[in-house]
Amino acid sequence: MTDDHTLPPGLHRETLAVREAMPRSVYGENSEALYLTSSFVQPDAETSARRFAGTEDGFTYTRTSNPTVASFERRLAVLEGTEAAIAASSGMGAILMLCMGLLKAGDHVVCSRSTFGATMSLIGKEFAKFGVESTFVSQTDVDAWRAAVRPNTRLLFAETPTNPLTEVCDIAALADIAHAAGALLAVDNCFCSPALQRPAEYGADLVIHSGTKYLDGQGRVLAGAICGPRKYIVDVFAATVRTAGMALSPFNAWVVLKGLETLSIRMQAQCANALQLARWLEAHPAIARVYYPGLESHPQHALAMRQQGGMGSAVLSFDVKADGVDALRRAAFHVIDSTRVCSITANLGDTKTTITHPATTSHGRLTEVQRQAAGIGQGLIRVAVGLDHIDDIKADLLRGLDTLSA
Repeated sequence: MTDDHTLPPGLHRETLAVREAMPRSVYGENSEALYLTSSFVQPDAETSARRFAGTEDGFTYTRTSNPTVASFERRLAVLEGTEAAIAASSGMGAILMLCMGLLKAGDHVVCSRSTFGATMSLIGKEFAKFGVESTFVSQTDVDAWRAAVRPNTRLLFAETPTNPLTEVCDIAALADIAHAAGALLAVDNCFCSPALQRPAEYGADLVIHSGTKYLDGQGRVLAGAICGPRKYIVDVFAATVRTAGMALSPFNAWVVLKGLETLSIRMQAQCANALQLARWLEAHPAIARVYYPGLESHPQHALAMRQQGGMGSAVLSFDVKADGVDALRRAAFHVIDSTRVCSITANLGDTKTTITHPATTSHGRLTEVQRQAAGIGQGLIRVAVGLDHIDDIKADLLRGLDTLSA
């Protein structure tokens, strides 16, 4: 028979990160099982009918549910402190699920204009085709969020800290605005993960994840998720996944499930590295500005420390100095191309430190007007700090920074 052992109440999140999962199978495995199957055999036709109708729990088809995926969902939900979670094929798949499940023609969304480029395109461009209106506002201006709300506003969407400028929004203030308008607040928690920040504790209704990033932690697979109340996860988004099919594969779910076991210690180490690097970069004469919430110079430093468990996350960005747009781009490319240790890739959340030029990668499909509104210039470089020795990363960046005028 399967393991029906239940965990005692009051366990710390670090323990839940390695223990919360579906019950063990008849074989008593200690590491969670990987169920690579597209469908599940039913004991009889009557049971099959009930399970497909949703009146009885049970697995039928991996597009709708799978034990490995369910283990990942359970573990992430308990780490975020929400009733439930539902997995998606990627972080953008999770945002697509969110919009498809909640919005219809005539609805309105208020969104930060500093979010990830693909998020801005999905909400502002793709869903506009279906009659969904959107307004993009300053990430940090609470009054702008309030003023943008309309009678038909159904969703406020924020990402905190933002990619790549690490702007931090006041989650509790945005939750109050959303709820006063009868709308929902969704927060993308990709940069912090539940190891640092749990938006539901500040009033967010739904929490979005790209499991591709810190939840996996080693850049191996794509994954996404939405965490929140059961009434939305089960009654709304489960039907969306069943119909639209942005399901997470069991293998990817298993990889991220195991990644969650080391999430807390990885984030602590990577945040410590990032803070060291940010302070060091601030003192370099070739750099105009460093963007990192852990720095006292960051405009939302105090807010970030309250919301993010006293840590600044592991992503930072900086502007190099140069005169003119073309010169800024050349300078940024020179610094990036001079590296020999950092991985030149737009992904983040990896144990390997990555470096990228946001204006031509993550935000490359935006118009120049949109990029300027978001504060993303041609001289901006983003570094997602990994577990490399920090002195090696400093030396790697110096290869370009110290030769900018050469």
